[in-house]
Amino acid sequence: MVVPQVVIDTNVLIASLRSQFGASHQLLLLSGGDKFEINLSVPLALEYEEAAKRHADNLGLSFQTIENIIGYLCSIARRHQIYYLWRPLLPDPSDEMVLEVAVAGRCDFLVTYNERDFRPAKRFAVKVVTPQEFLREIGEIP
Repeated sequence: MVVPQVVIDTNVLIASLRSQFGASHQLLLLSGGDKFEINLSVPLALEYEEAAKRHADNLGLSFQTIENIIGYLCSIARRHQIYYLWRPLLPDPSDEMVLEVAVAGRCDFLVTYNERDFRPAKRFAVKVVTPQEFLREIGEIP
């Protein structure tokens, strides 16, 4: 069985930390299982950490808890060094590192709440989906 390769946009990670009840949180809970593999690069992991720490007070999380979550994601993820920069391709420069991981990891899915800005991902055969759409794709929700 081929396991789908996934890259997760920072907005999905923050949403998963914000609420225990949404699709993004369910996605995070499933990470490390056998339904899909997360792909990361050092710049993307640092972006996750910076964004989560910037919102730490609103999230009700300590910096240590955030570091533990990011450390866990790094431990289970397929890690990639980025050799080719596809920039500029997207409207938001901070989204470029997400697309670069998707391309380097030959990801099947890029999971985001910002689908419109990732339209150019189609050039690389990466399907851009919301967390709910991805959970439906892998059979976790009807």
